[in-house]
Amino acid sequence: MARSRKIVFFFPSFASTEATAPLGILAVSTPLERAGYQICLIDSTITPDFQKRVLEEVKDALCLAVSLVTGPMIRETVAIARAVKEWKPDFPIVLGGWHPSLLPQQTLEAACVDYVVRGQGEDAMLELVQHLSSGSAPDLIAGIGFKRDGRIIFTPERPLRPLVEMPPKAYHLADFDAYERSCGRRWAMYTSSLACPFNCAYCTNGGVYGRKWNALPPEQFVEETVDLSRRYELEMIWVVDDNFLVDLDRARGIAEGLVRENSHYTWSIQATTNLVARLSLEDMRLLRRAGLRQVCQGVDSGSPAILKAMNKDFQDFESIYESAARCLEAGIRPSFNIIFAFPGEGAKERRETVEFMLDVCRKFPGAEFWTNIFTPYPGSPIFKRTAEIGIEPPTTLEGWADFFPRYTELPWLKGEDHKRLQDTREYLRLAFNRIPIAADTRPPIIRLAQKAISLPARWRLDHDAYRFPVDIWLNNKLKKRIPKGKPAVDAKRLARTPAEAAAC
Repeated sequence: MARSRKIVFFFPSFASTEATAPLGILAVSTPLERAGYQICLIDSTITPDFQKRVLEEVKDALCLAVSLVTGPMIRETVAIARAVKEWKPDFPIVLGGWHPSLLPQQTLEAACVDYVVRGQGEDAMLELVQHLSSGSAPDLIAGIGFKRDGRIIFTPERPLRPLVEMPPKAYHLADFDAYERSCGRRWAMYTSSLACPFNCAYCTNGGVYGRKWNALPPEQFVEETVDLSRRYELEMIWVVDDNFLVDLDRARGIAEGLVRENSHYTWSIQATTNLVARLSLEDMRLLRRAGLRQVCQGVDSGSPAILKAMNKDFQDFESIYESAARCLEAGIRPSFNIIFAFPGEGAKERRETVEFMLDVCRKFPGAEFWTNIFTPYPGSPIFKRTAEIGIEPPTTLEGWADFFPRYTELPWLKGEDHKRLQDTREYLRLAFNRIPIAADTRPPIIRLAQKAISLPARWRLDHDAYRFPVDIWLNNKLKKRIPKGKPAVDAKRLARTPAEAAAC
């Protein structure tokens, strides 16, 4: 009896309000399609009753494959995998993406997982599917892990291939109409380079790519993104490179090419502030003419001591201010990320960070900050120090579902201190406008009310006064009146009272 040529891919929710096509799945799908396999992509964000749909589609499929990163995506992954195993215990389930690549042993220890694909999956996934089709032994497939007779077996690592050698991603599999209905905007992600030459202590990039930066040439970037935007009528492309500006001549070449092609999409990039500060105002204006509208930069802390602890000696505050000023003068939004509660951060360092953020936002209206609470992710340099800093990482795949920065308590961040930091972050959100990818669905009256709340929020931040947060309570009431799609997939909020804890 001939084996099925159908592969079911499941993508669990990550950011439901800003959903778009999953790049990892689109990347591994192209070699499979070229080899004659049929791809069925089910994204839980845009698929009603997605578990029922998966169970229907796998009935005539060869395997189920899931792409995921560390965090709440694991919850839906485990639920789906268990449901499939209840239907048919020997049905093959393959996990790939960042989390299985960084913790392959622990991932394979889960009873509902049969195979993991580590690192770049384009070649490994194709060879694994061909193994499943033929029933041959998988021992010679580099870059995977599997189970045999109760034992977990890993094959040798597969060497990384330069990005220019990789096949184009299968964007035609994406339902951009459905993503637009969910998000309110028509956009996609695109990768033009891999890795980053820097070694920030919290970053997982080195765990997968080994800091070996490589990139597409400007001509390929221009040709592919212009075609992508016109073919699928995209208004925006998020270039998800870890550090887009490593090669400034390449960045200039891309901008010049987009201007020549009269491209009509806008785009955003990520880069370190020291590289952004190297761009002249003329460079910035060229990028603006080419459609660049946002540069996201990892400032991470306003404390020199904490930046040093993060291995960010390459960054200084002068370059941050230069970056903000130059971006805004060229009409590009500077967007900065902050990580609170990094090991060693105390009240003094945290206050330095808040004051720095207030100073930047007041000197450069239009700059925005996004804040997180530190989480030691697998693959990051600091993850090796978890025992030293008093953190016990989860010991199972399922345990990682709640290991998420937004509500994470830490040994040095608990109780009232944790609540105070969360209130600080909320007031920072209230005080200064941030522009998300998703369309703004707020009614005018709510926009006006939230703008009014920003004034007392700034006063609280200036005076470090967060008691009786009635304005946060009011803002939460207002947010309930904003139309929403599928609820965001997050870790559970940490209970603040015994009654709340009992209700969980």
